[in-house]
Amino acid sequence: MIEKGLLRINDLHVNTENKEILRSLNLTVNKGEVHVIMGPNGAGKSTLMNVIMGHPNYEVTKGSIEFDAEDITEMNTDERARKGIFLSFQTPEEVPGITVEGMLKGAKFAITGKPLKFFQFRKDMKEKLDLLHFDESYAQRYLNVGFSGGEKKKSEILQMMMLDPKLAILDEIDSGLDVDAVRNVADGINHFLNEEKSLLIITHSSKLLEYIKPDFVHVLTDGRIVKTGDASVAEEIINHGFTEYKEVVNS
Repeated sequence: MIEKGLLRINDLHVNTENKEILRSLNLTVNKGEVHVIMGPNGAGKSTLMNVIMGHPNYEVTKGSIEFDAEDITEMNTDERARKGIFLSFQTPEEVPGITVEGMLKGAKFAITGKPLKFFQFRKDMKEKLDLLHFDESYAQRYLNVGFSGGEKKKSEILQMMMLDPKLAILDEIDSGLDVDAVRNVADGINHFLNEEKSLLIITHSSKLLEYIKPDFVHVLTDGRIVKTGDASVAEEIINHGFTEYKEVVNS
C-alpha cells in the first residue's frame, strides 16, 4: 500500500505563558482527506492550528509534528508555508498599502521561488474571483481594507486557491457568513480539494458541512481529542452540545 500520510501529530504537548494548552494530542491527516475539529471555547482549537503553522508564542514541550514525512516541529512559519501549509485567519487583518493582487504575487513568489507568468497569473486569479463571486476590482483594493466580514473570509479562500498548498487549515472560515457567502466559500474549498490536497477545518456550525463532506470529525476538549468519528459526530454536537464530552474529560 502506498503511504499517503501528510500530517502526523504525535503525543503533542503545548504551553503558552507557562500554561499547558494541548496535552497528549495525536492526529493523522492523509492526502485527500477533510478533517473537522469541533470543541467548546477554550478547548485549544486555535492553539492547535497556530502550532501546526509554527506560531512563535507557543512552545512544544513534548511530541512532534511531521509534514510530508519530515519533522517540522522546530521549523519557522515561513519554512512551513514553503513546504505547503496554509492557515486562514479567524479575523483577517486589514493591510493598507498592499493590494490583494500584490500580496498574492509576493506570497506566490516567496513560496515557489519562481518568476510569475503575468498573463497566466491574471487568468488564474480571474477564474477564482469569478468562482467566489468577487468583482475583478477587488484584486486592486488594499488587502481587506473596507471589506465586509464575508468579503474578508472569501479573500482568505482566494489566497488559499491561488497559493495552492498541500494542507489548508481554515479557522472558523464560516463564522459570521450569510447563506450565500457560505455557499461561495464552500465552492472555493471544493474547487481546491483533490486526492493530493488535505483540509483541516475548525467550525462551530453545520452550515459549511452542508456543502463539504468531512472524512473525520474530531472533538477537542481540554487540550486533547476525546472522540473521532464521521459527519454524524458534528450533527450530535450541533443538536446536543459538548456536555457529554466535558464529562468524559472530567471523569
